[in-house]
Amino acid sequence: MPLDAWLSLATVIAVFPLMAFSRVGPDIVLLGAVILLLTLGVIEPAQALAGFSSTGLFTVAFMYVLVTSIRETGGIDLIIRHVLGRPRREGRALLRLLMPLSFASILGGTITLFGTSTNLVVHGLLVDRDPSLAMGLFDIAWVGVPVALVGLLYLLLLGPRLLPARRGAESAFENPREFTIEMEVAPDGPLVDRTVEEAGLRHLQALFLVEIERDGNVVSVVGPGEHLKGGDRLVFAGTSEGAVELQQIRGLVPTRQGESSLEKDFKERRLVEAVVSGQCQFIGRRIRDGHFRTLYGAAVLAVCRGGERVAGNLGQIRLQPADVLLLEARPPFIERHRQSRDFLLISKVNGAARPVHEKAWLAWAILAGVVALATLGVMSMMKAAMLGALLALATGCCTVGAARRGLDTQVLLTIAASFGLGAALESSGAAATLAGLALELADGNPWLLLVGSYLLVALLTELVTNNAAVVITFPVVMAAAESLGVSPMPFVVAVMFAASASFLTPIGYQTNLMVHGPGGYRLGDFLRLGGPLNLLIALVALTLIPLFWPF
Repeated sequence: MPLDAWLSLATVIAVFPLMAFSRVGPDIVLLGAVILLLTLGVIEPAQALAGFSSTGLFTVAFMYVLVTSIRETGGIDLIIRHVLGRPRREGRALLRLLMPLSFASILGGTITLFGTSTNLVVHGLLVDRDPSLAMGLFDIAWVGVPVALVGLLYLLLLGPRLLPARRGAESAFENPREFTIEMEVAPDGPLVDRTVEEAGLRHLQALFLVEIERDGNVVSVVGPGEHLKGGDRLVFAGTSEGAVELQQIRGLVPTRQGESSLEKDFKERRLVEAVVSGQCQFIGRRIRDGHFRTLYGAAVLAVCRGGERVAGNLGQIRLQPADVLLLEARPPFIERHRQSRDFLLISKVNGAARPVHEKAWLAWAILAGVVALATLGVMSMMKAAMLGALLALATGCCTVGAARRGLDTQVLLTIAASFGLGAALESSGAAATLAGLALELADGNPWLLLVGSYLLVALLTELVTNNAAVVITFPVVMAAAESLGVSPMPFVVAVMFAASASFLTPIGYQTNLMVHGPGGYRLGDFLRLGGPLNLLIALVALTLIPLFWPF
C-alpha cells in the first residue's frame, strides 16, 4: 500500500479505541482525525468538508426539527398516554420496563429509512455514489418488519425470564429522609435576618442547603445572599452524619413538622431526575469542585448508580456516565437543559405536567405529509423533510429557538467528520486493499462476505457511535462488492441492520445508555438479554436480505 493508505489506515485504527474508551466526544475525535489527514495531505479540503454537504446529514438535521415540533406541541405525550397507559398485567407491564423499551425502539427503527439517523446516512452515501440505487422509504420494511416482530416476540416471551428485577432510581429516591436533613431557624435565635453566607451555611463540609420553605412557599436553589427568617424550614442534602455539623450551629433547631418538604408540591420549584451522559463535563469530577449548582441553577439531592443510591459525602461523589441525579431546580430548568449534551434524559418527578397543546395534531399531520411525499416519490427524502421542517416553523409548531436546541450537533458533526475518514480510505487505496483482504477471508463467497460485513459493523457499533461505524466501513464494503462483481445492495442493507443491532452494551446506542441508570441495570443484564437477541436478529436479517436483494 502507498504511504497515504498506511496513514489513513493507522488513523482509522486509532480513532475507534479513542471513541470507545476516552472521555473525548466522538465528534471531536473524528474532527481531529480529519484535520490530521488534511494536514498530512492525504485528503483535499473538498474531501474533508464533503460530509457537511451530504444529503444524509441535512435529512437528519431536518428530521430533528420535525421531532422537536412533535415534542413541543405535546404530541409525544399523547402517544405515551394512549400506548403505554397503566398496564394491569405483567405482559403489558413489560412494555414499560426500560431495557425492553429501549430494545423495542431500536427494532422499530429498522422498518423505515428515517427510523434511525444511520439509515439516512447510509442511504445518503449510496445515493451520492450512484443515484440510480436510491431506495424507497419503506423498502427495508421487507426485512425490518420480520426482524421487529421476531425481536418483540422474543422480548415478550423470554424477557421476563432473562432479565432480573433491578432496583431502579425511582425506588432509590423514594424516601427523601434518607438523603436530606431538615432544620428550622429559631424565631428568637441569632440567625434571624442574617444571610446564608453570614450564617455559615454556604460552605458546610458534608451538606448542601438546597431550599427554604417559608410561609407556604419555597425558595429553591438558595443563593448566599438569601436572608433567613424566623421559622424558616431549611432542607439540606447529604448524609445523616452531617446532622452533627448542623447541631453545632446556634439558632438551628430540629424541624417540628412531620411531612418532608420535598414531598410537597411547590410551583416555585421542581424535583427532576437527570441521566448523566458520557459527554458531561462533570464526568470524573467531584460535584462540589465542579460548582454544579452555579453552572446549572440546580442542586443535587442524591445520586443513583447501578440501582443504588451512592452513599457518603455528596460533594465528594465523582460523576460517571449513566448516573441518575435527583435535582432540585426552578421550573425553567427543564426547558433550558433538556437538550444539553451533559444529560441524556431529564424528567420531572413532581409538578404539573406540560399541557397538550392544540397543535399536536398539526405536528403529526406534517410528519405524515413528509412520509407520504417521500413514499410516493413526489420528492426526495431530504426535500420532503426540509419542507416539513419549514412548515413546522411557519405554523408555530416549533419555534426557531426550540429547533436550534433540538439539533443534536454532536451527532451531526460526527456524521460530517466520518465522511472525511471514509474519503481518505477510498482515495488512498486503503479501502480497496481491505476489500481484497476481506474477499480472501470469504474465499470469494458473497454470502460469507455479507456475514462478515454484518458482524464487523455490529461489533463496531457496540463500541463506538453507529454513524461513525457505517460511514467508515461503507467504502470498504462497496469496494468488496465491486471487486466481487455483485450487487452492492445486499451489503448496504446489511450495514443498516448491523448498525442498529446494538443490544450487548449500554454504550452502543443512546437509548441503552438512557435506561442504564434509571433501570439500575448492570453490564451483564445487557449481555443476558441482548446476546441472544443479537444472534436472533442477525439470523433473520442475513436470511432475508439476499432474498429481497439478490447478489
